[in-house]
Amino acid sequence: MQIINARLRQRPELFSIQIEQGVFHKIEVQRQVIKATAQQIDAEQNLVCAPFVEPHIHLDAALTAGEPEWNQSGTLFEGIERWRQRKPMLDEADIRRRVLATIELLVQNGVQAIRTHADTTDPTLIGIKTLCAIRDELKDKIDIQVVAFPQDGMLSYPNGLALMEQALEIGADVVGGIPHFEYTRELGEESVKTIISLARKYDRLIDVHCDEIDDPNSRFLEFLAYQALRFDMGDKVTASHTTAMHSYDNAYCSKLFRLLKNSSINFISCPTESIHLQGRFDTFPKRRGVTRVKELLEAGMNVCLGQDSIFDPWYSLGNGKLLRTLDFALHICQMMGYQDYRQALDLITDNSAKTLCLENYGIKEGHPANFILLEGEDDYSVIRRQGEVLLSIREGKIIMQRQASKIVTLDYLMD
Repeated sequence: MQIINARLRQRPELFSIQIEQGVFHKIEVQRQVIKATAQQIDAEQNLVCAPFVEPHIHLDAALTAGEPEWNQSGTLFEGIERWRQRKPMLDEADIRRRVLATIELLVQNGVQAIRTHADTTDPTLIGIKTLCAIRDELKDKIDIQVVAFPQDGMLSYPNGLALMEQALEIGADVVGGIPHFEYTRELGEESVKTIISLARKYDRLIDVHCDEIDDPNSRFLEFLAYQALRFDMGDKVTASHTTAMHSYDNAYCSKLFRLLKNSSINFISCPTESIHLQGRFDTFPKRRGVTRVKELLEAGMNVCLGQDSIFDPWYSLGNGKLLRTLDFALHICQMMGYQDYRQALDLITDNSAKTLCLENYGIKEGHPANFILLEGEDDYSVIRRQGEVLLSIREGKIIMQRQASKIVTLDYLMD
């Protein structure tokens, strides 16, 4: 397979990309536009990009909004209550149907790797079992990591710790947590210590729902970062959401950032969901309730973006398009300078791959030939136009393809 007339990120030239046996064999500069043969794929000067990575989503809850009731207040906490109502309705067939439909939606929009959370505060652990089974079944088609996530608290939920260990024994890839939802500060800190201990015992990654609240006194992030630093495992640790950071004062943040940078932990922001759920107790002024994405990036930390939900009790919209999430983030986080645009796709590609510890990711000779073709010639044009994903190739095989959007002008304004 050969791709011609391709653009690559941060490069002005055209490129020809030769793929052999599912691997990038040669990536060479083209001197001019080439007319494609029947054996070649013409990128038509669109952007060849590493695949999108969805680092934070709850597939077990996807496509359940309104079942049995809608989240009328729009709060995180009512979302948890609505999900608690939905859990007794879960079975393998129900989860499998919704998960596969959502994965298909993500694949259609350029995603080739997913980290999904699965609730462990369910005595049957049906979500964990089903998602681990789907992960194994689809391992040759898409990369999936399953997070054992104690939605109602690891230590505050009856038998929660035993269920977490059982989930890890079943095969969950990542240890999750939610320290701010534990009953007390002490239980929250103990849960973080337990998360670290379990990850070391089972050799797993860590992804914690951390300070997903507007409370400026919710400061489990510093505790998580210190534990990661203490045990030298920061690159394997992720703090998701951290929305309380939007309520921290600058004096505290200046101290906190030193620890965060030294810890080397990763950050995931879910801007569409956070701006919807947070600030619900404010009248005016009303907080955005999204973590300090721009400031974290400027401090040299690894930050990526996730969708979090697709049509579930916490967020009743969502269409599988990470470019939509990126567009929201740039607006909400006031990252609208041209230099922000030039690097923006990092937030849903390279940075996410680093967070998931994916190996051999990216467009490089010798790497697996995994990539997507985006409508546009660079990061800026793709984002401005919200261009379509035209092609998705995994290990040299086409897994999704669509035609570029075509607009027929009828000279309406000239009549």
